[in-house]
Amino acid sequence: MARPWIEFIQSQRLPWQSDDLWGVRPGVDSKVLSVDAQDGACSLLVRYPSAWRFAQSRALSADEEFLVLSGSLSVGGRVYGEYAYAHLPAGYERGPMVCADGAVVLTFFSRRPAHAGRAEFDTSRLVEHLDAFQVPYTGNFHPEFPPGAGRKRLYEDPVTHDQSWILGTLPMRWAERAEVHPVVEEMYLLSGESHGNRGVMRPGAYFWRPPEIPHGPYGTLTGNLYFFRTKGGALSTRYVDSGRRFGWWPSYDPALPESLAAARGETAEGARCW
Repeated sequence: MARPWIEFIQSQRLPWQSDDLWGVRPGVDSKVLSVDAQDGACSLLVRYPSAWRFAQSRALSADEEFLVLSGSLSVGGRVYGEYAYAHLPAGYERGPMVCADGAVVLTFFSRRPAHAGRAEFDTSRLVEHLDAFQVPYTGNFHPEFPPGAGRKRLYEDPVTHDQSWILGTLPMRWAERAEVHPVVEEMYLLSGESHGNRGVMRPGAYFWRPPEIPHGPYGTLTGNLYFFRTKGGALSTRYVDSGRRFGWWPSYDPALPESLAAARGETAEGARCW
């Protein structure tokens, strides 16, 4: 995986671009959050306009994973409303796509996508539709994890054990230790704020963090809702001394590649998360 360390950007500072997503989604707009220079795997915000339609029933050459942030999208007759989730493997034939009233969708491709014929795939890697509101919270996912948070498990790859989940935390919660993970951790902040060693993340904040980078400690005044993914295996955590006391309202101190220098900056609280 050849993605740069991005921690963090507010997606509001990235421009919308008219796009067809390599021919697989003509007529949409997108914001590129991060991309792998080697194979084109990418994380995007995709904006579907009202009355958008792609009538062909096609499979893709890449896995597609998505979470609807606003509006609704119909795929093969299934309606995906706010916080609906899917993981559609390469070769899965999805049917026509329709967006009646517009939608913004957090979207991930496992490689640069192209149209392809229907192909065999491991059905255990298919999640056709999940309503995240209906997915129950689970706790006790790490014995040292500070109390006051729950996880909605959305997907775990049966081969790689890469994971996707939503994490919700209570207001007025903070920790005093930093975390280290042996896998890539990717995050998009859905709501609330998060105070950490790189600044104050607000809705729309995004990071792609390579393995073994200490981060935190974190806290939140409002509570928050995160969407997380791992690459390189399941999440495991080692807690370490951060060398600092936790403090509210830290200064923005991002780790960004030169290509995102223009996106450097925070976004006012209350702004839309895209």
